Amino acid sequence: MRAMIQTERWASRGGLARFVTVAVLWITPVTSSAQENEILARGKLEYQGYCAVCHGENGKGDGIMARYLLIKPADLTQLSKKSGGDFPFWRTYWTIDGRQEVRSHGSRVMPIWGNRFRLEEGPEGPAAWIDLARGRIWQLVVFLQSIQEF
Repeated sequence: MRAMIQTERWASRGGLARFVTVAVLWITPVTSSAQENEILARGKLEYQGYCAVCHGENGKGDGIMARYLLIKPADLTQLSKKSGGDFPFWRTYWTIDGRQEVRSHGSRVMPIWGNRFRLEEGPEGPAAWIDLARGRIWQLVVFLQSIQEF
């Protein structure tokens, strides 16, 4: 009975549907190179628009604003190498979404990329806005994974 009530709560909030969708997408390999290219292209656009100014065009930490920062931007091509050869997907995701603090980015309440990933609430309401932000972050992380040097 308790499990049934919990399931009804998840279903009523859309939580179960979102969880199942994410799980299926995470488990199912993307087989279409066109889809992969689209994800990478969108991630690259996010990167160029919001990260390259500090982290550099190629992710080496040598962007045009890097010389003005007290803390040198990370070389984003070395994330896998620094993690023992495995790309730290979730740690990277959580850094971008604000769950993991990055001193050089400032307050977690208003990270430097805040307007793009947090404040674009559309007419569909907060749930659609959150999904849109999560998608942008996911595409960005997939792009960062693609530029790793080993």
